[in-house]
Amino acid sequence: MKIIATDFPGLYVIEPVVFNDDRGYFFESYRNEHFIRAGLDLEFKQDNQSKSTCGVLRGLHYQLNYGQGKLVSCAYGKVFDVALDIRKGSPTFGKVFTITLNDKDHHAVYIPPGFAHGFCVLSDKAIFQYKCTETYYPEDEYGISWNDQQANIQWPVDKPLLSNRDLNFPDLADQDKLLLPDFEG
Repeated sequence: MKIIATDFPGLYVIEPVVFNDDRGYFFESYRNEHFIRAGLDLEFKQDNQSKSTCGVLRGLHYQLNYGQGKLVSCAYGKVFDVALDIRKGSPTFGKVFTITLNDKDHHAVYIPPGFAHGFCVLSDKAIFQYKCTETYYPEDEYGISWNDQQANIQWPVDKPLLSNRDLNFPDLADQDKLLLPDFEG
């Protein structure tokens, strides 16, 4: 398993070693000691899974008081994954990390607390998995607009399917600064 640091402090791409044969495949999707060696001593508290159809866009979500680190992967299908750094004082504040995750190479991404996260489905269906370092608290969920002007995310779908909640999040520039996390470098 390779755990690769990105230009975004705390954000890593995970490339597992996949063993394929005529029966299918096998790989380790998480191994604590590999993460600790990479400087990621994490305690996961909740696992989530969603199933979505082509064109569904979920996000961009975050929790402020109970920030969630997320280890995300696509168990089935293909998704375009987005992490927007919203940590005040971060050298990458307002910048976007994107990656395509799929069930072919089985790459994953660890997104630390302080990022707004979202994804859109590129295949007919997708099953998306999240390992979270904090429990989900609905009263602590906030969001940034999926089509934030400054972030200028190049979503690979023309007419995404969004929830009403996701349609009404503010742009990062319009978000109350008290509702943004601080960078803890």
